[in-house]
Amino acid sequence: MFRYGFRARVLVVVCATAFCVLLQAQSPDDGQTLPGKHARTVPEPVAATPFSPDAKTLDIDKLIEFRTADQMTQGDRLLVANAESSIAEHAGLNGMAFEEGSWTYQQVACKALPNHLFLQYTRNNGAGDVTVFSASIPRDGEGRVRVIPILKRGYSLFSPAPINALTISAFNHIRAEEPEEVRNRGWLGNALCYAALAGGRPRVVPSNARPEIEKPIPAMSPMLDVEDKGGETIKFADAAATPRPMEWTMTFAKNGRLLKATHTVAAMYREKPVPKESPVRSEKPVPR
Repeated sequence: MFRYGFRARVLVVVCATAFCVLLQAQSPDDGQTLPGKHARTVPEPVAATPFSPDAKTLDIDKLIEFRTADQMTQGDRLLVANAESSIAEHAGLNGMAFEEGSWTYQQVACKALPNHLFLQYTRNNGAGDVTVFSASIPRDGEGRVRVIPILKRGYSLFSPAPINALTISAFNHIRAEEPEEVRNRGWLGNALCYAALAGGRPRVVPSNARPEIEKPIPAMSPMLDVEDKGGETIKFADAAATPRPMEWTMTFAKNGRLLKATHTVAAMYREKPVPKESPVRSEKPVPR
């Protein structure tokens, strides 16, 4: 019995050693895979971004529309009537004197933020005395009415609305009230909506536009740049801005918050005059 048990133990040790050697020979560390197995390539991590670069932007002309009160739907006009007292209160707090004078409004229809009704109010008392502000009304009643001052009697209250920190803050709150899958759907639509709420009537330059003298350079057509840390920058030229076309640049963090907005004169094609006469040449007599 003893001899048989000893041999059995020796055989077990030998088999175990051979099995370990076989495993080491087939280890993934040597660049080999077990039969029937396929090597998997782990993709590089991708930084989260607020907008999808591949997201389809609808027809640019339909991303934002301006409608008179008569062109609005009955439901939207009712929504305005119900929010009028709240709008008056917020406008008064911002020095807009909403209960004085005659005001008109138009709807700013933003495809990118459909759960809000946007309005632009104007009181025109003549040249140099124009007061303008934007208002945001949540359609589902879950958010709050917001007012964005643009002009008071021809002047900006604090700093120009396009770059104002209060405008940026209001826009971030409005976006936060929209469902995530909705607010991050269209990067250009969000940019145009911000520009409109800041007082503009933006009209972008399409990438296939023909170069024209005194017109924005087509290279300033809408573009989306992805930053290294996951944030994104949106740029576009507003050809309809007065008295001259303007370039917008908006920087978003990777969580979708608008961090900064700039508003500068857009690059333009300029005509270079061709001299009518050739430059005067000095002639010297050749000595004989």
